[in-house]
Amino acid sequence: MKPQDYKILIVDDEIEYTVILKKILGLEGFSIQTASSAEEALFKLKLKQYDLVLTDLMMDGMNGIELLEKINIKIPETCVILMTAYATIDNAVEAMKKGADSYFVKGNDPEELVSEVLSLYQSKKRKSTQSGESEQQILIPFSKNKAFIKALEMAKKAARSNVNILLLGESGVGKEVFARYIHHESKRYDKSFVAVNCHALQENILESELFGHCKGAFTGADTNRIGRFELAHEGTLFLDEIADTPLSAQIKLLRVLDLKKIERMGSNASIDVDFRLITATNKNLQPLIDSGEFREDFYYRISSIVLEIPPLRKRPEDIQDLVMDFIERSSKEMGVPTCKVSEDVIEILKNYDFPGNIRELKNIVDRLVVFSDGDIIKPEDLPARFFDAKAAPKTLKEIRQMSEKEYIQKVLNENNNRMGISAGILGITRRQLTNKVKEYNLKNKE
Repeated sequence: MKPQDYKILIVDDEIEYTVILKKILGLEGFSIQTASSAEEALFKLKLKQYDLVLTDLMMDGMNGIELLEKINIKIPETCVILMTAYATIDNAVEAMKKGADSYFVKGNDPEELVSEVLSLYQSKKRKSTQSGESEQQILIPFSKNKAFIKALEMAKKAARSNVNILLLGESGVGKEVFARYIHHESKRYDKSFVAVNCHALQENILESELFGHCKGAFTGADTNRIGRFELAHEGTLFLDEIADTPLSAQIKLLRVLDLKKIERMGSNASIDVDFRLITATNKNLQPLIDSGEFREDFYYRISSIVLEIPPLRKRPEDIQDLVMDFIERSSKEMGVPTCKVSEDVIEILKNYDFPGNIRELKNIVDRLVVFSDGDIIKPEDLPARFFDAKAAPKTLKEIRQMSEKEYIQKVLNENNNRMGISAGILGITRRQLTNKVKEYNLKNKE
């Protein structure tokens, strides 16, 4: 289990405090979500499995103790740390009696909380290893699209070498999935895969995050910290949103790639690092190079191999397989029966542009699994945006079929689903109507 696989939910009605905690714990590489109430937390816990919940004790509505009790009943494998601004022995004793894994006072040093979280993470990691579970389930990209297949084949060949790889593609196409796949297919597969989002970190934080720092290197540096370069030693370092890296950081990164050595902030000691670099961006780098915002020598250093991942709108042949795969995964995560999808839904999805690409499709499927009332997902279950001009039928045949479908359903509804009477009104035989009902997946009680 890698840090990014350890899922944390922070629950607090003080939004500013959740933002601070998310940043602090995010530096450790954990996957973090937030909720502003216990009620919202319970909803999110139904949709997704979390390893740890950090919850405030005093909140409007349901309090932290009540949330703890519900978690212990419904998902006892999830760890809970209770947080409060009002430290009393009674609170701490009650929290531990109710089954909390730890107790944190908000006014204390945040490093104490980080230490507790790291301890729980290490414990989960040891249990995972001892039980023989795989540390990382690799999601293998699949497609029937020729351009995607070509990119995947190139990725597999490139994985055998140590050359630096640049992944290009719109936001949400699955660049990190591609990067993990390359790591999995490489000789470094049994070592660390370390991911960093360059866009999410400010310049001074990015340098500390990558290089690490020594105690006293700057204000607030109270302990030594290992950077991502060292964590990725003998493994793979994935730098996402590389186009957002400041020029000063590009110069330092270029030096590391040339020398394979780093120095932690506040230290003059050189540390050898050996990692495979994969970078990614959703931007066109050439205009940035022309304007001087991105170094040309750095570009050539990171782009020994360039792989472009096509957007989902250019892969309509993959929609059905992706939807069914996501439904299976979401249903398993939520503990609900796997539902089917009508052909009409698939056709509507194929005609949609998907500006958010795979990520958007996955979120849509999660929503459909949660809110679908029946065994089959129907067009009316889709969000309203799917029925705009872009998602509308594009051919006369499609328009005719949709009109026919709507009219047949209207006649059935008006006649209480009586097939004989409805067939007479429509001017077709009962058998023909039965076939139409099956073809269009219409509601029929008979």
